[in-house]
Amino acid sequence: MENKGTKFLVIILIILILIAGGLMAYKIIKNKDKSETQEVSENENVENILTAEIEEKKINIFKGNDRPIAVMIDNHNLAWPQAGLNKAYMVYEIIVEGGETRLMALFKGQNVDKIGPVRSSRHYFIDYVMENDAIYAHYGWSPLAQSDISSYGINNINGISESTSVFWRVKDKSAPHNAVTSTEALLKSAKSKGYKTTSNKESILNYVTDEVKLEEGQSATTVTIPHSTLQKVRYEYDEENKVYKRYARNKSQNDWDTGYAVTTKNIIITFCDNYNLNDADNVGRQGLKNIGTFNGYYITNGKAIKIKCTKEARNLQTKYVDLDGNEIDVNDGNTWVNICPTNANVNFN
Repeated sequence: MENKGTKFLVIILIILILIAGGLMAYKIIKNKDKSETQEVSENENVENILTAEIEEKKINIFKGNDRPIAVMIDNHNLAWPQAGLNKAYMVYEIIVEGGETRLMALFKGQNVDKIGPVRSSRHYFIDYVMENDAIYAHYGWSPLAQSDISSYGINNINGISESTSVFWRVKDKSAPHNAVTSTEALLKSAKSKGYKTTSNKESILNYVTDEVKLEEGQSATTVTIPHSTLQKVRYEYDEENKVYKRYARNKSQNDWDTGYAVTTKNIIITFCDNYNLNDADNVGRQGLKNIGTFNGYYITNGKAIKIKCTKEARNLQTKYVDLDGNEIDVNDGNTWVNICPTNANVNFN
């Protein structure tokens, strides 16, 4: 009987040991699973944070594969105010006849209901159309611009030959300073002509997400650019919003519809000379000596540095480098490129 009792106790003890071991193993496995689940969860959280940081650091001003649209904008004082300039990622200002300047605004992936007033093309603007791989919208053209558009096979939309659904005239300005368009109308016209509306061409400018402060630059809270005796441009730095407000002929330039000031994050100045063309019309149209390497400035956040601007051919992208030959970093924001004569007395304050 004692042997049977002892055996029974031993069996019970073994069973209890097995149960205890099983419970312990279960807890270990459960804790391990919990730990692994927690680790996976933590890893996912880290990945989500990193992804969010990457998303946050993406360039906003130049993104996606929408093909840019370049629109010629009237800059005569009777055309002021203009519409759509604040939604352009890049605006070129270059002299035309009579000491006036004309603007070419580039839009990418933007829905802009009103752009204008739209004016006619000049042949040297085509160089900047090509280097941006843009669809070119204008209302009329000079003889040389017409010839070059044909020679270079530029995808263009000419308001003179378009319907009033693509370009239309408004009543609050007088002709020829009252033709306007929209990105939607231009894209619809481009598609009907069989133009490609996507592009993989990289940006001309090296945009960066970290703020460019130009620590070694000279002070540039006010920048004055005399394109001619008639057209003097001034940019005033708004320190609170970190943008420059634009003035022309001592008048603040504001948006036609919103009334907001026309502003820019970046300014590029390129010094290259214009000259009189001897064309059949003899109205003082201009040419531009823009092939080669030219002096210039890059201006942002209240500072300016000297740069070199090199364009090796009409259809090649302009390279903007510092005086050590390094491509300049440009703030993620819109840019005005002011192309002015080499003897222009540009002033910084």
